[in-house]
Amino acid sequence: MKDRVRQKLLVTGATGFVGNALLKRLVDDGRFTLLAGVRRSNTCNFPSVEPVPMGDIDAGGNWLSALQGVDQILHTAARVHVMHDSSSDPLNEFRRVNVDGTLNLARQAAKAGVRRFIFISSIKVNGEGTLEGGAYCADDNPQPVDFYGISKMEAEQGLRALMDETGMEVVIIRPPMVYGPGVKANFLTMMRWLHKGVPLPFGAIYNRRSLVALDNLIDLLVTCVDHPAAANQTFLVSDGEDLSTTELLRRLSIALGKPSYLLPIPSIILEAGAAILRKRALSQRLCGSLQVDIDKTRDLLSWNPPVGVDQALRNTAKHFLEQQFK
Repeated sequence: MKDRVRQKLLVTGATGFVGNALLKRLVDDGRFTLLAGVRRSNTCNFPSVEPVPMGDIDAGGNWLSALQGVDQILHTAARVHVMHDSSSDPLNEFRRVNVDGTLNLARQAAKAGVRRFIFISSIKVNGEGTLEGGAYCADDNPQPVDFYGISKMEAEQGLRALMDETGMEVVIIRPPMVYGPGVKANFLTMMRWLHKGVPLPFGAIYNRRSLVALDNLIDLLVTCVDHPAAANQTFLVSDGEDLSTTELLRRLSIALGKPSYLLPIPSIILEAGAAILRKRALSQRLCGSLQVDIDKTRDLLSWNPPVGVDQALRNTAKHFLEQQFK
């Protein structure tokens, strides 16, 4: 009878890049009673959504009373990957939030009778890059390289063990780089360069990388709320069209309404320079390939990305330009 009543959903990380967009989509959907997991009670942007102050998500949090009556949790809160981590023990910091906090929340969810726990993981659980002609699949053996990827893998392992122990359904989604209106980090930096007309040495990079537009990721998350076949599965997600760094920059320039000035520097030279400057990780993101196979997601859920790459880039660029002239 559960699917015939109005389900109560809790979205953690509700003020974050993914969490805020997810809440907006669920509010517009109108079928759910919604709770927003926030640090403080006054930080929820949606009047129809009940804020749930959660503080830090770690091993010490107690949210059992707030979880009573919740049907599903969409767990987007995390300590995210950062390029320049100043922590003295970054692996421990990632584990504190992404492993200990996630599993503490999940155990309390199972105790409170939550039916399904949807976890945003990362493609970094699979690894940092694919060879030419290859792509990561959802059921590949994990090969994380950095601390963030390791913490997400350990969280997945703990969730699967809890699933077997308690019967609570677990859904794991591993996105690659997510972009969309309000995107930060490297993608925002690229838009700033292109908007200013800065010449960039990325005109001859022939890699292939999977990305996912925020709207496409959100659509998959909402699909997993409803779909019975999503239970206890791991899914990869992308836009369904892989781009080289050069092609991405050219198409993003068009979306911004700006010409691109991409110098055709061979990637081998860029990689050598990055090695000298100890920027191998950045070089891998710019020059290396990382492709994901979403056939399992398509087949099991009858899901396809609803938004094409060019439309998603236009949406992203439009928001960026609006912020420039505020």
